[in-house]
Amino acid sequence: MDVPFDRKLAQVAFVVRDIEEARHRFAALLGVEAPAIVTTPPGNEVSQVYRGKPSNSQAKLAFFELPNIQLELIEPIGTESAWAEDLADKGEHVHHIAFWTEDMKAASAYLEGQGTPLAMRGDFGDHSGEYVYFDGKEKFGCFIELLARK
Repeated sequence: MDVPFDRKLAQVAFVVRDIEEARHRFAALLGVEAPAIVTTPPGNEVSQVYRGKPSNSQAKLAFFELPNIQLELIEPIGTESAWAEDLADKGEHVHHIAFWTEDMKAASAYLEGQGTPLAMRGDFGDHSGEYVYFDGKEKFGCFIELLARK
C-alpha cells in the first residue's frame, strides 16, 4: 500500500518532567554527550493550534542525532499542548513517533482516514516547515507526528 509519507521512522520522542536530568540520563545510556536544550517560541508566534484552539504553550527540547534516527526529549511549558497532555497522569513516556512527508495535506487526510484525528499543529521556530500531531494514543499507543519542510 502506498502511503503519503516516508515510512522510514524519522524520530521517537519522550515527554519528560525535567529535561536537564533526562538529557543526562539518556546521554549516559547512549554513551554520548548530552545535547543542548532549546526552547520553542511561544505558540502564538508559530501559528500553534491545540485541539482546535490557539495555544501559546512552549516546550524545552533536546535532540540526540543517532545514526539511524533522531531521539527527542520534550519538557512541556504550559498545559495547553499535546506535549503536556497525559504527562501528569502517565508520567514520562513515549510521546510520538514521527515521519517526514512532502505532501502534508495528503498525509494528514490519510492519517485522519486511519482514525487518528488532528491534535496539534504549528510551524517550526524558524518557519522553515511545520509539524502536525495526530492522536494515535488509543490506536497506536502514542501520537503520530508528520514533519514537512516548506
